[in-house]
Amino acid sequence: MNGDLVPAEPVLDGELVGEPKTLVRRFGSGWRRAGETSQVKSSRLLQCWSKKITTWLVRLPGRFVGGIGRGALVAARAWRRWVRVRDYREAAEQSEKLADKFVEIRALTLFRWRVTGAVVGAVSGVLLVLYVLYGSVALWSAAGLASVVLAIVGRRKDGSPGRKAVLGGPRTLAWTMDSQLLVDAFRDAKLIGKDETLRLVERAVRVGRGWAVTVDLPATRKAADVIKHRDALASALAVDEVQLIVERVRGRGGHAGRVALWVADEDPYAGPPLRTPLLDMERWDAWRPVPFGRDARNRRIDLPLVWTSLLVGAIPRQGKTFATRLAAAGLVLDRYARLYVFDGKGGKDWEAAEQIAYRYVCGDELEHAYTVRDHLVELVAEVQARYARMATLDDEICPESKITPAISRDVDLGMPITGVVIDEVQVFLENAAREQVGGKKTTLGAYIADLLTYLVRKGPAAGVVVILATQRPDSNTIPTRLRAVLGSRFALRVMDWRDSNIVLGEQMNTRGYDASTLLPTHKGVGILRPDGETDAGADMIAMTVRTYYMPNAEWRVICARGCALREAAGTLAGHAVGDDAPRPIDSSSVVKALGSGTADGWVVDLPEPLASVVDYLGEELDEREFVPTSELVEELEVEPVTFAREMSELGCKPLRQYVPDGETSRRVRGYLTADIRAAVERVAADEIGSQGGDQA
Repeated sequence: MNGDLVPAEPVLDGELVGEPKTLVRRFGSGWRRAGETSQVKSSRLLQCWSKKITTWLVRLPGRFVGGIGRGALVAARAWRRWVRVRDYREAAEQSEKLADKFVEIRALTLFRWRVTGAVVGAVSGVLLVLYVLYGSVALWSAAGLASVVLAIVGRRKDGSPGRKAVLGGPRTLAWTMDSQLLVDAFRDAKLIGKDETLRLVERAVRVGRGWAVTVDLPATRKAADVIKHRDALASALAVDEVQLIVERVRGRGGHAGRVALWVADEDPYAGPPLRTPLLDMERWDAWRPVPFGRDARNRRIDLPLVWTSLLVGAIPRQGKTFATRLAAAGLVLDRYARLYVFDGKGGKDWEAAEQIAYRYVCGDELEHAYTVRDHLVELVAEVQARYARMATLDDEICPESKITPAISRDVDLGMPITGVVIDEVQVFLENAAREQVGGKKTTLGAYIADLLTYLVRKGPAAGVVVILATQRPDSNTIPTRLRAVLGSRFALRVMDWRDSNIVLGEQMNTRGYDASTLLPTHKGVGILRPDGETDAGADMIAMTVRTYYMPNAEWRVICARGCALREAAGTLAGHAVGDDAPRPIDSSSVVKALGSGTADGWVVDLPEPLASVVDYLGEELDEREFVPTSELVEELEVEPVTFAREMSELGCKPLRQYVPDGETSRRVRGYLTADIRAAVERVAADEIGSQGGDQA
């Protein structure tokens, strides 16, 4: 280090080289490792490489054929794009000069078709000359060369998920369509702008008898708008709207702009009826969801009954009674379940259930309505008694004041799952016979509605399941107070969107669910809005379901099997064994449980959306002075324009006021709670006055 020479390591010349190809790298690294361990000729290493080489050789023909197929698709798409002058057309569309350039595009398209024909003719001529000179060897050589070229073009690279997604449709064969056609369909339906595009989250794949694809919409575009305008998208895709299923992807992996599409090859609801799986079951557990039908993708849909209730609505001869019997069949095959069956039609549809029913009424006369009232009063008292008994049970048996499977199957406790099935419920709800309830005037139908409302509200936790079916799903038939608390809804074909909303819930037609659009030929097909998780997903708002088919003969088999199960278990009771004697009850406690209603004894049914607004505000209706429109629209999940129009028709005019916003305030549109209370009073006055006039 003092200026003396110090010996150094030899300096080597070199250059940077690229990383070897995958196959070379694998062989090189393997043989290097073999040299380091001095086991080049070991039997283990030779056996390992022999397996790898053999596997590669075995898979080679399949991979070669697959590459040829993919290469053919790529070549066909490229030729199709070239011959249609796609690049020139897109440039003209972006510059909004497509109409001016149409003649040029047409001429260029015809020219390229001529070029294609000339090339095909020339190649054919060359092959013919080679065949004449050299025989079939020339054709085989040409075919082999073309196969190798296509296989190279269609090869899959490491890490590549595949080539462009395709979507099947009626306008052309599935393999000739690419994702651009889906983008064009969204643009034609006015769901995205001309300069916007879609992002494929999952490439299109075959799911059942159709194609499924998941896309992300452009920023600020919402999946709810796509669902709302499903008909426009179906028109752009040239399919019937029943063939197109549009769903928002929710939960993990989803967001407000992610849409899942499924396009069926043909009408998914056509074909022979579907046989119910319950015919193959010896028994069923009422705590399990009941097999109800299948959706468009042929997924089985099971309907949960415990902890909820069900409303089935449809016009006549659409399968309403069949759907109701499907829901009740699960309770029939549970030997511990108890059934109250009330048939307002008076036919033989429910006759087979008489042999297992704890209480049974069949008919539409006044005496039948009184009998239904008495049985419901008895059941309300039973629900009160169950809550009292559960309060005395140990926490290990009844931890949350709710019925459990063990409690429902304990005969000594006497709290089985109890199903209340009422077909043609409008027969009993529209009965105008005068009734005195707690010293106040009402009608028999209104009293029955109050009893059912109590059972739907309080019954589920005590093991009571209410199933109602009607062919008149209008606001006058099923009161708002009853309809608002029913959990699951099933709407078969109805007359218009208003009837559909009465069954499914307000504003459901704006979300893309309208039972009036179902075809008359779709017997047993309806829109299900479940109150619980189904196989289609826990986040599904509603779905179109084709119910299983259970004719009267099969229904009799189910009921006979249920009767045999109860006889063997010793749980057959009530009407089924000839015991229709009413049990002693405290009528005053029942009346007290139902509530006092209005000052004159009438229960007021508020129209929507006023009823939903009052229900949402609750006690705050008297405490707050102003409610922003944005708050109501978000909480009630309604369409803003429709909500504003309907509230204005009820006398509630929106206005602007300042509301606190952090340290400052801002001016927003909303409603005065005084106007809302005034609207309630007007509705109450009109309803009570009209009902009093009817009785005068």
